[in-house]
Amino acid sequence: MIRFGRQRQRQAGNGPRHPRTTVRGSLHGRLKFVAIVLVLCSLALLARAFNLQVVDQAFYRRQGDARFLRDIPIPATRGMITDRNGEPLAISTPVESIWANPKELLKAPERLPQLAQALGMPLDELASRLSARADREFVYLKRRINPDEAARILALDIPGVASQREYRRFYPQGEMLAHVLGFTNIDDRGQEGLELAFDDWLRGTPGIKRVIRDNKGRIVENVDLVRPAQPGHDLVLSIDRRIQYLTYRELRNAIAETGASSGSAVVLDVATGEVLAMANLPTFNPNAVGSSPRDAHRNRAVTDLMEPGSTMKPITVAAALEAGVITPTTLFDTNPGWIPNGKYRTTDTHNYGVLDTTGVIRKSSNVGAALIARRLSNAQFDSFLRRFGYGRSTGSGFPGEAAGLFPTPDRWSGTSKQTMSYGYGLSVTPLQIAVAYAALGNGGLLHQPSFVKDQHNPPRRVLDPKIAAQVLQMMQTVTEPGGTATQAAILGYHVAGKTGTSRKASAGGYSRRYIGYFAGLVPVDHPRFAMVVAINDPDPTRKGYYGGVVSAPVFRNVMEGALRLMDVPPDDLPAWLAAQQAAEARRQPAAGVAQVASAAGVARAGGTP
Repeated sequence: MIRFGRQRQRQAGNGPRHPRTTVRGSLHGRLKFVAIVLVLCSLALLARAFNLQVVDQAFYRRQGDARFLRDIPIPATRGMITDRNGEPLAISTPVESIWANPKELLKAPERLPQLAQALGMPLDELASRLSARADREFVYLKRRINPDEAARILALDIPGVASQREYRRFYPQGEMLAHVLGFTNIDDRGQEGLELAFDDWLRGTPGIKRVIRDNKGRIVENVDLVRPAQPGHDLVLSIDRRIQYLTYRELRNAIAETGASSGSAVVLDVATGEVLAMANLPTFNPNAVGSSPRDAHRNRAVTDLMEPGSTMKPITVAAALEAGVITPTTLFDTNPGWIPNGKYRTTDTHNYGVLDTTGVIRKSSNVGAALIARRLSNAQFDSFLRRFGYGRSTGSGFPGEAAGLFPTPDRWSGTSKQTMSYGYGLSVTPLQIAVAYAALGNGGLLHQPSFVKDQHNPPRRVLDPKIAAQVLQMMQTVTEPGGTATQAAILGYHVAGKTGTSRKASAGGYSRRYIGYFAGLVPVDHPRFAMVVAINDPDPTRKGYYGGVVSAPVFRNVMEGALRLMDVPPDDLPAWLAAQQAAEARRQPAAGVAQVASAAGVARAGGTP
């Protein structure tokens, strides 16, 4: 009983506990606590997962996409430029551009020397470029390189270095058409010439695609095409590559032979006003623009102003014929080879005596032109010249085209009209002269010049067709015996033209430097081409400086080739047939002499012929 009572006391807690029982109870409580904590953590993780995947799913998806999902541009191909016959003049070729993520690349500085060597750039320059843009995710390292070169760089597997497709403009004709076409910059945007004038038409619209990139910047998946690229439109020019080549070649030869500092030439289609050729020297290579001086980029035929000299005389004659103050047979006494003009003189190179209107043009008499202009009022002369486009832009649309300088009558001095009658006191471009002459050849219809084939270009009448025909007949005598431009004559064709030689203005007057012109139309019966050649600052000790000597041969050589290429039939058949007969007659005696020599040789050999 006593033992049983003590046992009950111990079981009731009144006595000391057994040590093993205490340890078991403590361990059980701890396990319970840990289990509760684990359950709570699991619940917290489940709640967080639910929050991430259901409640805030969109937010965290955007955050993830911001790190790996990118919208990148799809470059658009620039439209091709062709000549009127479909020959390519400017095309875009695919190239690669190497770029880097500075944040990733700078984490591997030990790879920079290898990358700098592959890029062909100094290490310090590469490091400086990356450091300056360390907070960015994109920087170009080398642009518009050959795809094979880009592949070699990417094969190095340098972190943060990648490439993207771009396009580079290529000009197959090189220097020959550089001034007309212009060029594009590194972003494929037109900078000069027709590339600039028609940039919106040629450029196209880049597309956008959504991709996933890895931490090295490589595209691992194309997610979506946001907007497809729209290629630029092709452009068909009025230029004929063959005539352009002839023009460039002959102008280059003339510059070399005369020692001139520069030159320009323009060929127009008389019936449409389309520019068939336009060449300038010095020129540049549009495929390597940076290697040429900036001054060489200027299209002198449309930007440079010069006094037109005697190319103005047919226009003066046409104005007087229209006003009815002269006829083709009106006589002018140019004795003694000069007349006063205020405190100055208007002089001729020779005393031509009495000349009719045709003789004034044939001999290029300054005195005769001045006497004609005296019969016109200031208003008549001013109105006529402006009708032919002098004093304003031709409307060709070429970037930087000059309007010329032609003061209004209220700003004329007492000598202005007289000097303007033979091409001094106003300034024009070679293109303006070509447009005016094309109007004479087109029966008095003037077209704005156009660089685009078959562009809607309605003409406006500026002169009666009968008067235009009369002036052409007078101009034809310039290239015939007794005229100032016999070197412009073309066998089988009647050529109408006019020489011009103007002294270059300098401080306080005129220098002993010259511009030699020839402006002409061929064939006279139905003019197809109008051409102007301007040779600037020829060396007088070589071929001289007169337009009939330095510029007329360029016209002849180019037009001979153009007439043949375009299958223009001769309009002077008697001269052509006579030349053919003379050539045949020369061949027959030569053939007879050769035959006699052959027979003699056989006889000496002991045989029979």
